[in-house]
Amino acid sequence: MKNTTYINHLVSAESLVTPYEQTRAGFVALALEKNRKAIPYVEEAKALKSLTKKTEKPSQLLNISEIRSSLLTASDVSDKAANHLTEEDKTEAIRNLIENFLEPSGRDFIDELIYRFLLTRGDSLGGSMRNLAGSLGERKFSRTLISTLRVHGKKYSWLHSKTRKWVGCSEDDADIELYLKGLNWAAHGEQRTLIYNLTVPLVRNNVDFSLLKSDSEEMIFRNDRKSCHFRHDSYVALGELKAGIDPAGADEHWKTANTALGRIRNAFSSKKFRPKTFFIGAAIEKAMAEEIYDQLLTGILDNAANLTDEDQLVSISEWLINL
Repeated sequence: MKNTTYINHLVSAESLVTPYEQTRAGFVALALEKNRKAIPYVEEAKALKSLTKKTEKPSQLLNISEIRSSLLTASDVSDKAANHLTEEDKTEAIRNLIENFLEPSGRDFIDELIYRFLLTRGDSLGGSMRNLAGSLGERKFSRTLISTLRVHGKKYSWLHSKTRKWVGCSEDDADIELYLKGLNWAAHGEQRTLIYNLTVPLVRNNVDFSLLKSDSEEMIFRNDRKSCHFRHDSYVALGELKAGIDPAGADEHWKTANTALGRIRNAFSSKKFRPKTFFIGAAIEKAMAEEIYDQLLTGILDNAANLTDEDQLVSISEWLINL
């Protein structure tokens, strides 16, 4: 029987298109998060300036052991690179900084030091920012899914990303989406376990969301064939999330997700299984919305939602928790 659950929140392809207001709000949210993540680096730079303000000459910086790691950072030596250098190598890098950049700056050498420290820290921050939209999108989806479970009166447990242990739900679940990498609940008298970013053995690729018909304790995070994720018939649904909000990258995000979903369907079809597939995207333009909706109409795709639309997120969450 053809799935039509998506009609609860989609009446046409236009329903999937991201409104300008949501695009703007998404960019603002990203900017705020970037600023929040930059705070430790700015405070570290302030501390560095305070510790060096009484220094009269750049060469004296080498005598302040407390700032050695910060001097290395200003020398464009990352924390990762520093692990592979000897103490002599590190001292040489700092001397190069002093001779080539700080001494030529004259009386402004401390400002030059701070600028170069922030430049390296900024590069490090920029690298972590590449995954920021995905993290924010994952959190938003998680919070909606948890809220929907609670409204439905369903008890759940969640997987802590650091400890890899399952934690029971409680009245105070604020901010658990920051560490959540899986959820478990009951549906139709059976256990359901949703795992984030799981390498599905049959597909041989990472999948954003994998919903399995199994208890959480059956999920073993090792290359252990006893784990439920090695059983093809355990999979109930698999989905892709593209949380980037920039319209310029929307089409490329959908192509990547569509290819991944097609690979999933082909892999399971080869074993005579057909778990449901779904897509959630933040930046959805008209052309791709039409393509997604056409896949829904023809049954290629089972469900889809716009990440920026709360009603659509709740609807697809209800669909998932009742599968």
